[in-house]
Amino acid sequence: MDDVTQDKRWQQIEGALACIAGIGFYLAVIAIFPWWAAIVLFFAPDLSFLGYLFGPRIGAVCYNTVHIYGFGAVLALAGYVMGWPVVFALGLLWAAHCGFDRMLGYGLKRSTAFTSTHMGEIGKK
Repeated sequence: MDDVTQDKRWQQIEGALACIAGIGFYLAVIAIFPWWAAIVLFFAPDLSFLGYLFGPRIGAVCYNTVHIYGFGAVLALAGYVMGWPVVFALGLLWAAHCGFDRMLGYGLKRSTAFTSTHMGEIGKK
């Protein structure tokens, strides 16, 4: 196994752990949304794909802005500290979604093409 493949596998493991932690904390601590709404909110960050309607550069910025672990984590922390349960729950689901994408091998996008990510090319080879 080459270093790039090994690096990708570690990022996938990290993503799986982040996804499990986010969903686990949501279910154990704050599960305030109906199950169907939690699923919709979990996948809501993928609406950032709409940025690709304006080209790969803008699409990558939109996608990457929404798919950074830190934003979900900061949102969850702010919601917890401020006593805003909806914000706390949204942050946990957001961070879990970012981990889910990394677990599947979808990395942050490069501005050249949707299929080009920091974890390598995605899609059919």
